[in-house]
Amino acid sequence: QDILGAQYLSFYDAIAPVITAESIDMEIAFRASRYGKGEADYLNCPMHHEQYQTFITAVQEAEKVELHQFEDTRPFEGCLPIEVMVERGPDTLRFGPMKPVGLEHPETGERFHAVVQLRQENSVGSLYNLVGFQTKMTWTAQKEVFALIPGLANAEFVRLGSVHRNTFINGPALLNPQLNLKSHPNVFFAGQITGVEGYMESTAMGILAARQIAASLENRVESPPSPDTMMGALIRYITETDPSIFQPMNANFGLLDPPEKKMSKADRKKWYAERALHKAAEYANQV
Repeated sequence: QDILGAQYLSFYDAIAPVITAESIDMEIAFRASRYGKGEADYLNCPMHHEQYQTFITAVQEAEKVELHQFEDTRPFEGCLPIEVMVERGPDTLRFGPMKPVGLEHPETGERFHAVVQLRQENSVGSLYNLVGFQTKMTWTAQKEVFALIPGLANAEFVRLGSVHRNTFINGPALLNPQLNLKSHPNVFFAGQITGVEGYMESTAMGILAARQIAASLENRVESPPSPDTMMGALIRYITETDPSIFQPMNANFGLLDPPEKKMSKADRKKWYAERALHKAAEYANQV
């Protein structure tokens, strides 16, 4: 903590769901900033009174994940699960993450009972997270409940919400792409603590960190894999995301730069894979 700074070391994560931009119904969602101030950085999914009541009931009735014995049962006030907020009263969400004040429709001027805000999650704008929607609902329940949000009926989730014990650093604030500290270049990080989620992702960061350590012992600086590969895309995410909103991420296609032309989902995934294999071969030849 002395080296990292306490504000950049986390022991508890509150992860909001993340969806692909292309799965958001922009006939319903609209781009706007609160009170029209600054850039319209958020997408907004508006709810009328009946839609809000249906959503609140669904949250109340949804199946929840049971706590592990080592987890504190007391919720951290800074990252309350939405179901805990609902327990405090049916309008709690309307005065919290779903506050509609200052978010009139930019074309019609219509006001709403509640608004779910979506914030751009990555630098290329292919992913959006549901702001303030950390939850301990089961993954199945989340997909069912969040599909009730106007504009998200067909949402494609690349990360589902959670609140659990986890130790990780704020990579974008602290790490170089070589996985060493900006302030102490001889200190490297590997695995889950870098801010990735999952066994394969953690292993990948261990492999890359080992390569970088080997390079540093030979007084070399090795570039990470291309961000067109999943390993490189994870490196980009954990070192280039806005530090103020950083939360751990798993491997998903939304981290990759999309093709310039429209493709079906199946063709796009094949294109991603072929491009990644080509870039991986280039990386292997360089090292």
